[in-house]
Amino acid sequence: MAEPVRARRLTQDEGRKLQQLVRRGKHDSIRVRRALIILASASGTPVSAIANLIAGHEDTIRDVIHAFNAIGLRCLDPQWAGGRPRLISDDDIAFIVATATARPSTLGRPFTRWSLRKLADYLATDAARTVTIGRERLRQILADNEISWQRTRTWKESKDPDFDAKLDRIEHVTTHIPQRCFAFDQFGPLSIRPHHGSSWSPLTHPDRLPATYHRTHGIRYFHGCYSLGDDQLWGVIRRRKGADHTLSALKSIRQRLPDGGPIYVIMDNLSANKTPAIRAWAARNKVELCLTPTSASWANPIEAQFGPLRMFTMANSNHPNHTVLARKMHHYLRWRNANARHPDVLTAQRRERSRIRSERQQRWGRPRLKAA
Repeated sequence: MAEPVRARRLTQDEGRKLQQLVRRGKHDSIRVRRALIILASASGTPVSAIANLIAGHEDTIRDVIHAFNAIGLRCLDPQWAGGRPRLISDDDIAFIVATATARPSTLGRPFTRWSLRKLADYLATDAARTVTIGRERLRQILADNEISWQRTRTWKESKDPDFDAKLDRIEHVTTHIPQRCFAFDQFGPLSIRPHHGSSWSPLTHPDRLPATYHRTHGIRYFHGCYSLGDDQLWGVIRRRKGADHTLSALKSIRQRLPDGGPIYVIMDNLSANKTPAIRAWAARNKVELCLTPTSASWANPIEAQFGPLRMFTMANSNHPNHTVLARKMHHYLRWRNANARHPDVLTAQRRERSRIRSERQQRWGRPRLKAA
């Protein structure tokens, strides 16, 4: 039987960008849905569970995953429409992009950043390669190549010496033993305030939320658990993130499979998640803690589940207190878990599609070493 379709291993930049798109959810809906598909697939979520997550067709999800494996994050912006023949070649576009991303001072210009006018003037007068282009077309080319005007930001790269080993372990348990694989994470802080969102409203009369400058309810954290085997999500809201709360979550996960066999829990490197007491309890109860690499929480499969949870319970909301917020979140979780499609039907469909469209995919984009 052919291997199930899965996105290749994400690079750190890809993981950060996809996680940002899923968490914020303020961009074009197509980009958010596709980012959610890729993030969920790369972290080990099966196609059937992703289809249930986004209410989409499994063939569409497989197409997005194949496109990502082939062209990377360019698949977030599908090219569905055509147009007249181009007047600028691919080499010209590559030259424009390289020039726009280079510092002007390195090209002999006495300023630190380009404007569209300055960039167009430079391209039209450059002795090495002359490209005559208008400012609007220049802006479109930069946008098509994911070059935008933005503030300079700092960046952080994982320095974890066991980066590849941890990702390999997570990949192994999510691929070969998903029925005994779980994910745990916390998100927050959750504050009681109006949250922007989207809704259907009369034209030019959008739904409005009151502004607030008084937040007297404090903050909370959602502690979530996700079962990869049966695609179930549950959790509770706590006042803080502590080792006792993590241990309670692990005990609830252990109760999902009380047969005494080993289970595998994917979680991040938060200090409250790996105290000596937790490690000792895990060893006694056959629970293996699969920690994600430092600064790589996108490798946790539950991250993709948090996006819809925020979107449908917090976006476009104005909850009066944390009790109401918790009630709404648990109501959504019950609805989400009750509307999962039957696993037997999904398994039969997956096997049939695998037989018809069998194609071996490289896992996480890293070549395997050949045997000596």
